[in-house]
Amino acid sequence: MLKRLRIKFIAVIMSIVTVLFIVIFGLVLHLTKQNMERESLQLMRGMAFRPMMSAPMHKPDKMPENIRLPFFTVLIDEYGEIAAFGGDYFDLTDKEQLRDLVDAVNERSKETGVLSEYDLRYMKADNGRIKTIVFADISSEKAMINGLIRNSVIIGLIGYAVFFLISLLLSKWVTKPVEKTWNEQKQFIADASHELKTPLTVIMTNAEMMSDKSYSENDRDGFTKNILSTSKRMRGLVESLLELARLDNNKAQIILADVDLSKLINDSILPFEPLFFESGMELAADIDNGINVDGDKEKLRQVVNILLDNALKYSDTADKVVVKLRRQSSESILSVSSPGIALTNEECRNIFKRFYRMDKARNDGQSYGLGLSIADSIIKEHNGKIWAESSGGYNAFFVSLPL
Repeated sequence: MLKRLRIKFIAVIMSIVTVLFIVIFGLVLHLTKQNMERESLQLMRGMAFRPMMSAPMHKPDKMPENIRLPFFTVLIDEYGEIAAFGGDYFDLTDKEQLRDLVDAVNERSKETGVLSEYDLRYMKADNGRIKTIVFADISSEKAMINGLIRNSVIIGLIGYAVFFLISLLLSKWVTKPVEKTWNEQKQFIADASHELKTPLTVIMTNAEMMSDKSYSENDRDGFTKNILSTSKRMRGLVESLLELARLDNNKAQIILADVDLSKLINDSILPFEPLFFESGMELAADIDNGINVDGDKEKLRQVVNILLDNALKYSDTADKVVVKLRRQSSESILSVSSPGIALTNEECRNIFKRFYRMDKARNDGQSYGLGLSIADSIIKEHNGKIWAESSGGYNAFFVSLPL
């Protein structure tokens, strides 16, 4: 899929570049050709309509100084006699060829035009009894246009190659987030399938054993309890997956309101105190009062519960878990620190990934590694930050929310 996406991106970029090149070079050629033709016609018009001498069939004594193009003029009197002048650029002694040129011009109704077979542009003028036809050589114009086309093609090919390389690099850069999301999605599906496979296997095995009449009634009751407990854990996993899906699609109902974060954390701590006491740990709170944030009360409570539950599960000594809330500049900083095996910097970054669990947690059968991912998604919805730090035998989770 990513390969096709890159190909489509490159194809779109190169199509745009092709259209731009065609338009730009086409306009340059068109405007250049128009300018050359206009300048040529202006010079020819100056020659065709300049005052004639009294002796009509004689060459003028003085040529206009502004005439620079290779040209010649043919004069035709009322008797059809032809005279031509225009310098040494053309051979004007061949009367038959001059007659052919005059006839070719007379066949055309337009006052100006091009005799492509002769590479000449003509302009007709009627000065009373004498008709004037000015011819200008356009071979230099054609050579210039051809040279411009050749240079445009060369520049276009070079530019095309450069833009192709740039689009190739850009395609990798643009699709990098898509590739990351795609890989995470594949990993997520694989992990979810693996996590669902285990409880399903347990349920199926216990169900098959229940159907075996060789087992006693007490054994069957045990199989039923196993199925029930595994089903509850499986339901918890499915609910967590649905929660993540809603947060990813921005469909989770985030109801923003003014929330007393200090009171919310104090209220959330109360149900956990007996749980920590039963585990032989102390839950201590150091909460600044009067800290309010703009957020969803229930979602923020869910984040606090996730952090407290995480501390309860993974604290490895009968020590104290400390919950702090401080006001820092324009932010509120919540921290939950607990004793445990030190986390590496990589683990502090990866611990918020879905289904990420360290080796010890993988075998406890209590966690699917989705809680911190859900907390991370909720905090991001509140324009906040969540991160982990480890030092001095304590692992601490921090949440920053704007006041």
